[in-house]
Amino acid sequence: MIAHLIRWSVRNRFFVMIGVLTLIGVGVWAVRSTAIDALPDLSDTQVIIRTSYPGQAPQIVENQVTYPLTTTMLSVPGAKTVRGYSFFGDSFVYVIFEDGTDLYWARSRVLEYLNQVQGRLPASARSALGPDATGVGWVYEYALVDRTGRHDLSQLRGLQDWFLRYELKTVTGVAEVASIGGMVKQYQVLLDPVKLAAYGVTHAQTVDAIQKANQESGGSVLEMAEAEYMVRVSGYLKTLDDFRAIPLRTAAGGVPVRLGDVATIQAGPEMRRGIAELNGEGEVAGGVVILRSGKNARETIAAVKDKLAELKKGLPPGVDVVTVYDRSQLIDRAVENLTHKLVEEFIVVAIVCGLFLWHVRSALVAILTLPLGVLAAFVVMRFQGVNANIMSLGGIAIAIGAMVDAAVVMIENAHKKIERWEEDHPDEHLEGDTRWTVITEAAAEVGPALFFSLLIITLSFIPVFTLEGQEGRLFAPLAFTKTYAMASAAILSVTLVPVLMGLLIRGKIPPEQSNPVNRWLTNIYRPALDWTMRRPRTVLLIAALAFATTAWPLTQLGGEFMPKMEEGDLLYMPSALPGLSAAKASDLLQQTDRLIKTVPEVESVFGKAGRAETATDPAPLEMFETTIQFKPRDQWRPGMTPDKLVEELDRTVKLPGLANVWVPPIRNRIDMLATGIKSPIGVKVSGADLAELDRIAHDVETVAKTVPGVSSALAERLTGGRYVDVDVDRAAAARFGLNITDVQRIVSGAIGGETIGETVEGLARYPISVRYPRELRDSLDGIRMLPVLTPSGQQITLGTIARVSIAEGPPMLKTENARPSTWVYVDVRGRDLASVVSDLQHAIARQVTLSPGVSVAYSGQFEYLQRAVAKLKLVVPATLLIIFVLLYMIFGRFDEAALIMGTLPFALTGGIWILYLLGFNQSVATGVGFIALAGVSAEFGVVMLIYLKNALEERTDPDVAEVETAVREGALLRVRPKAMTVAVILAALLPILLGSGAGSEVMSRIAAPMIGGMLTAPLLSMFVLPAAYLLLRRPKMKPNDQHVSL
Repeated sequence: MIAHLIRWSVRNRFFVMIGVLTLIGVGVWAVRSTAIDALPDLSDTQVIIRTSYPGQAPQIVENQVTYPLTTTMLSVPGAKTVRGYSFFGDSFVYVIFEDGTDLYWARSRVLEYLNQVQGRLPASARSALGPDATGVGWVYEYALVDRTGRHDLSQLRGLQDWFLRYELKTVTGVAEVASIGGMVKQYQVLLDPVKLAAYGVTHAQTVDAIQKANQESGGSVLEMAEAEYMVRVSGYLKTLDDFRAIPLRTAAGGVPVRLGDVATIQAGPEMRRGIAELNGEGEVAGGVVILRSGKNARETIAAVKDKLAELKKGLPPGVDVVTVYDRSQLIDRAVENLTHKLVEEFIVVAIVCGLFLWHVRSALVAILTLPLGVLAAFVVMRFQGVNANIMSLGGIAIAIGAMVDAAVVMIENAHKKIERWEEDHPDEHLEGDTRWTVITEAAAEVGPALFFSLLIITLSFIPVFTLEGQEGRLFAPLAFTKTYAMASAAILSVTLVPVLMGLLIRGKIPPEQSNPVNRWLTNIYRPALDWTMRRPRTVLLIAALAFATTAWPLTQLGGEFMPKMEEGDLLYMPSALPGLSAAKASDLLQQTDRLIKTVPEVESVFGKAGRAETATDPAPLEMFETTIQFKPRDQWRPGMTPDKLVEELDRTVKLPGLANVWVPPIRNRIDMLATGIKSPIGVKVSGADLAELDRIAHDVETVAKTVPGVSSALAERLTGGRYVDVDVDRAAAARFGLNITDVQRIVSGAIGGETIGETVEGLARYPISVRYPRELRDSLDGIRMLPVLTPSGQQITLGTIARVSIAEGPPMLKTENARPSTWVYVDVRGRDLASVVSDLQHAIARQVTLSPGVSVAYSGQFEYLQRAVAKLKLVVPATLLIIFVLLYMIFGRFDEAALIMGTLPFALTGGIWILYLLGFNQSVATGVGFIALAGVSAEFGVVMLIYLKNALEERTDPDVAEVETAVREGALLRVRPKAMTVAVILAALLPILLGSGAGSEVMSRIAAPMIGGMLTAPLLSMFVLPAAYLLLRRPKMKPNDQHVSL
């Protein structure tokens, strides 16, 4: 069938060329319009529910909000994990769905179940779905600064909240713009309890009066003089004097009691859960642009920058927008780096083809098919929706060498046929239909086998498609693009390549032996092959011993999920002890930022303590997140590397109470949203008793610090929060006519300062808070002496009806699938992940005693590694079976198919040794490299076996000597195409292995085993296969035959 397709393509070459021109046009459009990002979107399908429950402690938020939500969300179809976070005043519930779930279907299901549970939540709790964004959605961050000092933090935050935020939301691809830091202006009504008692006004009456004084209404329409007039009644509070004039009641004699008589009214900052700081110079306000799921990051960031440039004109004089994180720089570096690699590969492949073929037009055939294959891959990528990123472009990069294999072998075979025809017809000139016939038959002779060999490489990537979770999403783009590139190369090899050969292979074809490279190769190969023919069993024994030597490096290789990817920027994510005040957090943040800025390579430092105003950031106030932007590499000190830079930063930033963690920004966001942790390894301790969880987590932290390779270990503190407990004495309260809710209302209002409304000032909205003055509530004695007005008009103190004490409790609560849990964060440096986790597991099993009902689990990158290995153990054998079936389809014999399958392990020998020599760990990336190597080495075997079979089939009923001659001829005469395929693949992979820059860490791990295998696979195909084939096809020797076989 393939031979017929080749002949049809040559007959209808006009249509083939039209098809090629169409492919070029569509391909160029696809390249220009494909979405670009740095990494594939690795986040799970997840929906976030953020519930605001102002003024409430974490335990109350957990009991009244988070627990009802998490238990309900466990019933959502497709939900595999439900994580709950209970903070002071906020609840976050993350519903993580199974792979492949559509995000908007998931959001609609969560909304449906949220409606069911809403009635069980407290009246003041407000739930909302988070943005349709993912872990890699934080693509751009900026800070608002005023160098002149004319604007305070509340004014800067006002500009962010009510000007920049909504304008930037209109940009295509932006899901949300979240505010960070600054101070939100709040109207604060500080009641004087003595005056309240003197005027006979209760706290509840004051709140009611303020709410009634802050509203507007309409009075329908009046018709006057043939026109309509709409009636409106003003009433929003606009100034502090408006507040002071609010009437509370009328005293004797008709004198009104106003709010100004019983309270001090002022503008101040709302309580803060997030702080932002720039370059150690002081606090700023800022914003985060969060990308909508699946959108083009590069285009969106460019549009955001353009929009900000426009909006800057509307900012007050002196206020400037400073970029503190910009993903597009990484995207540009990564894409530019891989694009340069592709260009380098094209050039190297062209040089190799030219050197071996010694004929420019013939080399052009192979060179022209390369970009067409790449364009075809881009077309499929574009229609499938696969982004152009490090991994998808890497798939094309590692396919380049193998893509020209078929073209190279086909051209070489055409050269052979032309040489033979010229020998048979010395007085004739090859031209016209005869030339097309010779070239067509040369292509048809090897075309089917070459097509199937490329198909083997294409299908060898099936295991990568079966990877699940984060590792599946990371490598799927690479597998897709490599598969598309190889599939397009296979199709082009049997359609376009024969046509291009007919059009371009003209003029005098230089004989193979006239090429010095070919002569040199033949002179080296002939004596080695002769020795192989004399001692085939010895050759097989040497190959087996060579494979056996891999046992030692295999035991020395470490394991990791993924190599650390250098993103150009860095996140500093220490954790402070819980219970930190906002003022102390701001102080620590400024100190760390100032220390980081002292390192010469640092361009800017943007620190964040606590959380941004978004559901995608469930961070407590004690969690710091500092984004460090570095200067361009050419401005770094000589000899400075990213690893050395992290070590220097680690030495520089040493503050008591802070545990240092340095992580790449994108990977960190992905890990935090996928596993809920911010370090490579997380030890999860789950149970019911918080005190027991805290004790065991502390024991795990202590043990983890003793494990070699652990740079830091930090257990979350479940009992580190500080509480003032007010225990109401029911009997005492009842004597004064007070119920529990009356006392709670006084505590939440007078002490907590509940928000009772908001002012409307143009587009801006500012909250109104009512509470007692600070001097009355800043100590335990002060709280005990707080005046309480009873329904009968008596004035008593809070201490009369309640016991006030200080206690410890949880600063925040985490649950997974509605079960309380805590984490120990373990950071690893200088040692591989798998070894550290193995030692950690053994140490914890020996030294940590678990209480009944408490379990320990390991999460993070190690979890992904285990899952990937388990999956590959099932899928790789299935792939080998597919390769075997394809081999059987090519050769029609079980023994020949089994021969190639049996030689595959020898090809892996070089791959394993090169990993060891380069100091790489085993990872999913190296596993992908080995999978790619298996397909390529099988293709090598196919090409060699084709030549051996063709040489043998030319002899009818051969004896022992003729079989040996046929094998020698088939191997020796085809040394050029085999050397070319090896040289082309090696030449294409070397720029990837030796390259540096964004994405090179992953690509080099994929290329390393392929290059190592390319050094042993040719030896396998050129020596082991002829030896094995000779033993397989040699007729049984008679007793009087004399033939040396050892």
